Formats: sequence, structure tokens, C-alpha cells
Amino acid sequence: MSVTSNKCSNRDRDDPEENKWAREKGGGQDTGGPEPSHPQDVLRRTPLYDFHPAHGRKMAALAGWSLPVQYQDSHVDSHLHTLQHCSFFDVSHMLQTKILGCDRVKLMESLVVGDIAELRPNQGTLLLFTNKAGGIKDDLIVTSASEGHLYVLSNAGCWDKDLALIQGKVRELQNMGNDVSLEVVDNALLALQGPTAAQVLQAGVADDLKKLPFITSAVMEVFGVSGCSVTRYGHTGENGVGISVPAAAAVHLAAALLENPEVKLAGLAARDSLRLEAGLCLYGSDIDEHTTPVEGSLSWTLGKRHQAAMDFPGASVITGQLKGKVRQRHVGLTCEGAPVWVHSPILNMEGTVIGTVTSGCPSPFLKKNVAMGYMPSEYSRPGTPLLIEVWQKQQMAVVSKMPLVTTNYYTLK
Repeated sequence: MSVTSNKCSNRDRDDPEENKWAREKGGGQDTGGPEPSHPQDVLRRTPLYDFHPAHGRKMAALAGWSLPVQYQDSHVDSHLHTLQHCSFFDVSHMLQTKILGCDRVKLMESLVVGDIAELRPNQGTLLLFTNKAGGIKDDLIVTSASEGHLYVLSNAGCWDKDLALIQGKVRELQNMGNDVSLEVVDNALLALQGPTAAQVLQAGVADDLKKLPFITSAVMEVFGVSGCSVTRYGHTGENGVGISVPAAAAVHLAAALLENPEVKLAGLAARDSLRLEAGLCLYGSDIDEHTTPVEGSLSWTLGKRHQAAMDFPGASVITGQLKGKVRQRHVGLTCEGAPVWVHSPILNMEGTVIGTVTSGCPSPFLKKNVAMGYMPSEYSRPGTPLLIEVWQKQQMAVVSKMPLVTTNYYTLK
């Protein structure tokens, strides 16, 4: 999952000229970490696996799944189409669970940094699992469903770890007499992202999507498929929705969405460059168990009640960082020269290594190279000039305010 703050604004992205810059600069985008060591025949498949070949997809292994990286359109064309129209992403590899029972909030609040009890019916929030050292075990979205459960959406790369963590806490609380249980949701998850996404979806639903703001959900019939959970969110930084749909109906719904000429299929490559432009952290690259919410610029996920009670994993470390100096900060960068790669060293102007790049790619919208990385706090102010080493050559970079490209979430304001 990709995470950032909820700051939002609109922008005009229509560009009639063909974007040759990123094509010429080539790749560099990070599609979500290293491929697993599993042989190809044991990779998991989404309910849309057999749907993708007819659309010219290129598949790759990611987090134990076989997933589409690119379709017939180029990565750059898919990226720009998402910004100007809307794109359809298969994100069914993400873990979907339900936490049920009267003590469901008690369970989740014992594992995360944020407050859940105050959520309104069908309202969601982005939260973080943390360890005792304050490191981020995963990022996740938790929604307080009006049907009487918590709907939890977390990363495929942390599937086994997250499931074991929640199951262990369920057993612990059950042994203490608490009313709580866990259910894995065996649904497909389809994401429609872009400025016209709501308009496209509105044609297939009776509910008024204008009443569905950012990170809120509603259960509805979608293009004839009943029991779909629609959540307004934007993992690309764009206005959009995620649709949790029964697996057997996933192909029908995908085909219905693609009948609209506004919609094109997009893969992991475009998803990654979009989230990087939007300043969204990728778990396993930009945040992990060795980075804290404060270091990762995610302090806004901390709940006030939780902070006061100091009752979440790593609370003493994290609250201490809020009050004092941290050893490193997560920042955005715009860069000259060749595309910047993950793990590229970041240097100060005297040539001393001070940090490392965690994500980097050519930005199709900005037409320059962009990156994110960590460095000491004294170098993290926007406008600070730095150097990045690529292919044993040093090239100029500057710390840039995030998001690198303004986001376009729908907030009813």
C-alpha cells in the first residue's frame, strides 16, 4: 500500500504534446520490491489472472503473486491516462480481512498507532502496525463498517506476517474472554483511479457517489453485481475508488468498466510512478521495521488518545521522537542527470554520504527525475541542494516538498 498525508488539491494535467521525455529516459520505476524466490508455478493468481492475457499484459512476480506490470499501452501512456481520465488496476493481491465481535476495536487499537473508536460508520483511516522499537510493521486501511465489523486492507507483501499478528492477538483476547474473531475476505479488489473514475462508476450504481468522500465506504450493487464494497481512496494520488467484489463476478465487473472509453487497464509500473509523484510511501522500500512513523513523515497517523495513553507498540520511542530530534527524515527529491535508482547514495555538497534513495523514477508529469529517500534532519529542508551518485557519477538533486505532484482526493469540501 502507498501512504501519505491527506492534503489535497486539484491541478490541470492535460498535455496535448506527446510525452517523450520519460520514454527517452527509460525505466527506473520500482514496482514494489524484489521478486520472490518462489518458482513461477507456485505464484498466487488473482481472480482476473485469465482476463489479463487478452489485453496484452506483461506479467511479473511480486510478493508471491503473478501480477500485470504493463498492458498494450506504454507505462508512460498509462501513467498520463490515469492523470487525465481514469485507469483500472487489479489489486486483488492485497489482504482483505474482517474483524468481528464486540471487542474488535480493542483488538485493533492494541496493534496500531491510531484511534479507531471515534470513526463514524463506514469511515476509514490509514493506520500503522508498529513493533516494540517503534518500527513500522505494515501500513493498512481500517474501516468501521456499518454492518458491525472492521474491514482491514493491508499489503500483499506482509500477508503472512499481518495475518499471524492479528490471529495471535485474536487468540490472546479470546483466551481472556473477549468477543472477537477474524475472517479473511476472499474477494477480488478492483481499483478505478483518475479524475473521471467516479463519473464512470456512477453509471453502474444507484447510490450518489458525490456523498462518498475520501476513505469512506458503502455496500452497493455495481453494474449488476450485488454485495460490492466501494471505498473512495487513491493509491495513485488521484480521485478514485476501490471495489471489493465477489471473486466469481470480478471478470464481469472488469469487462463492464472497460466498456467505457474513459477507462484503460494499467499495471504496476504506472501505479508505482504515480504513487511516487504523489509522495506516497511504498512498504518495504520507503518504510519498514527499521523506520518509525516520525522518520517516515507519517506522524499524522498517530491518534491523540493513543499518544496520551502510551498504549501502542513502540509508544515510548515514537512519542520521544515527536518531542526531540530524530536521526533521519524521509524527503522528496527532484534530480538532474540519469534516472535515480533505489539504494543510490545521497551526498551533501562536500561529497559525504548522508543517506540513501528508497524510490526513484522519471516523472512522466514533471518530465524530470524524482526520488524519495532518508537523510539527517539538518538536510531535510525543501530547497536544500544535494548530490546523488548514479553509476559512480555524482549529479545534482534538491530536496523538494511532497507531494511532488499535487494530489486530487475527493473530500466534499
